[in-house]
Amino acid sequence: MSKVQQDRAHQIARSILTGFDRHYSYFQEITSSARQRFERADWESVRAASAKRISFYDLRVREAVDKVRSAFGIEHLDEPLWQEVKQVYRHLLARHGRPELAETFYNSVFCRLFHRKYFNNDNIFLESSVNRQELAARYLVYMSFHPGDSGLEQCVWEILSAFYFTLPYEDLQRDTERVAAAFRTRGALGTRNLEELRIDVLESPFYRNKAAYLIGRVIQGEVCQPFVIPLVNNEAGAIYADTLLTQQEQVDAVFSFTRAYFMVKTPVPAATVAFLQSLMPSKSLADLYMSIGFQKQAKNEFYRDFLDHLANSDDLFQIAPGTRGMVMLVFTLASFPYVFKVIRDRFPPQKEVTRQQVKDRYQQVKNHDRMGRMADTLEFSDVAFPRHRFSPELLREIEAEVPSLVQEEDGMLVLRHLYIERRMTPLDLYLAEASPAEQRAILDDWGLALKQLMGVNIFPGDLLFKNFGVTRLGRVIFYDYDEICYLGECKFRKIPQARTLDDEMSAEPWYTVNPGDVFPEEFPTFLTNSQELRQILFDTHPEIFDYRYWQKRQKDTANGVWEDVFPYDQELRFERPLASPPTPGLEALSGS
Repeated sequence: MSKVQQDRAHQIARSILTGFDRHYSYFQEITSSARQRFERADWESVRAASAKRISFYDLRVREAVDKVRSAFGIEHLDEPLWQEVKQVYRHLLARHGRPELAETFYNSVFCRLFHRKYFNNDNIFLESSVNRQELAARYLVYMSFHPGDSGLEQCVWEILSAFYFTLPYEDLQRDTERVAAAFRTRGALGTRNLEELRIDVLESPFYRNKAAYLIGRVIQGEVCQPFVIPLVNNEAGAIYADTLLTQQEQVDAVFSFTRAYFMVKTPVPAATVAFLQSLMPSKSLADLYMSIGFQKQAKNEFYRDFLDHLANSDDLFQIAPGTRGMVMLVFTLASFPYVFKVIRDRFPPQKEVTRQQVKDRYQQVKNHDRMGRMADTLEFSDVAFPRHRFSPELLREIEAEVPSLVQEEDGMLVLRHLYIERRMTPLDLYLAEASPAEQRAILDDWGLALKQLMGVNIFPGDLLFKNFGVTRLGRVIFYDYDEICYLGECKFRKIPQARTLDDEMSAEPWYTVNPGDVFPEEFPTFLTNSQELRQILFDTHPEIFDYRYWQKRQKDTANGVWEDVFPYDQELRFERPLASPPTPGLEALSGS
């Protein structure tokens, strides 16, 4: 390669890296402001910032693509040139704090510039060159505390005082004693010798909804015990420790794949993710990057895992079990815990939506605070699957239902657009197999899920049980978005009293029904034919079937009233007075 071409390769590589650094600076700027929003109890801004941050990546990629095209006159792929660009780019990342994210940004730029047939490891970072272990060892992103030096209470006091909030604690001494006692009784420490322990805490709190989470681990030799301390703003000028979570399933639930993304400062994301993976070894890199707001990196890690799984498995893609969807064709691979969803070419008459409207609603959910009740969805374009891995039944379904979105290339089946979600047990199937006690517990959670969606201005539209799933942790999650809308777009009404017996017996309503009208008293009728299940619904959440309750929730939303939602059992919360003034004299300790 000539010196001119080498110089050109260097310039292109630096231009792309500059684009990435610009993106990351914007990303960190809005993320770093999370502490101020939490301290001001500015919950409207919390939600707006979460939505705004999601849009940053695509905008910065478009800017970088436009810059490369205009500055370097890129029209067609010169493979030797771009292979040199990749090598230069990799060299530039040698001392970079965020190399894995920068690789993904490079891939995004290249894939916008050139055809899919060039997407191989010679041209893009299909396989990452980043040594994550080395990054995690080089950059420490946590603080260490030693309870054996001065006792557990003093250690907890130091942890709670280490984060320099401008707000004082409601009662720091009380919170210190409660957290220390919980460490002893909830399994994080037990009867262990304090001299043998080290407590590590990530140096930046994790912000989400109305809480700031302190994330840490207790280390004894090779044993690692995770813990989480949620801090809550009392909206009266102080903060308090709400609980201590120490069980693995509790920590997993906080980082569940159905949660809104955390806002957390991550100067070295790989080091933060490595710490989180030490707490939650069952979670994939994709799950962890997603949880801290790096959706594109999560997609990249997921796709690598998917390709690896395909190469090391031989089972066939099948139509997903459950009730056949009218809008989505859904298939799955039994050995892989995800489902693949493709929008059908045609919908039945009762579905008055278009393909674009469905895509818009999925985007709406992506940008929205999900309160842990709406499934995270990865959106992909032009995904190539080995054709021989599809069952004959699924191939027939694809050819009949989505011919506009499929093409065949060299033994591969290319789907032009699809969504991928974690596989869950459809709620209707779960109820059919559940015991009476399990039915009661899961329907109670279904009602709670519905109320929490109301709290963020979401009405699912279609409440049928088939549109909800049950996670392995026993939580109800909404995952069918084609009829979703904002709560304020609905008009909740009471069914007018029948004028005559003929009205009451008529198959058609005797009253006018307009678009957007919703009659909550009808819900039990179309939800289930089982009298037992209906009775559970009335026992657990009777207000859901009263139009006045929905109207009240609409008014609350319009007035900016947002409910607290906690990703842990309420029984775990520390008791506290209804109103406690800030502890005098502690402002300096808490960082004012």
